[in-house]
Amino acid sequence: MSKYKEITAARQLLELPETATIASIKSSYRKLMARWHPDKCQENQITRTEMTRNIIVAYQTIMDYCRHYQYSFSEEAVKRHRLPEDWWFERFGDDPLWGNSMKPK
Repeated sequence: MSKYKEITAARQLLELPETATIASIKSSYRKLMARWHPDKCQENQITRTEMTRNIIVAYQTIMDYCRHYQYSFSEEAVKRHRLPEDWWFERFGDDPLWGNSMKPK
């Protein structure tokens, strides 16, 4: 299985969209573990144990990918991920009509 297919299968098992934050990955993992944990789940023992193992392996796969991902800190990359307010201020920050001077003090 290719690395992409492995990560995609893990993402789908963890019920994650194509883009996710570390916080949402952890949240989904905790939610699924709470649902399938052998001490809490009412499914038969084999099913719940297998699901718990699969969830743990999927989480480890995703977290390994995230740990080895190379983040770009270039100006272009940072601009792609800025908040809408930052984008607005960058364009209109000093403008008397649309800029920061319109904010109530």
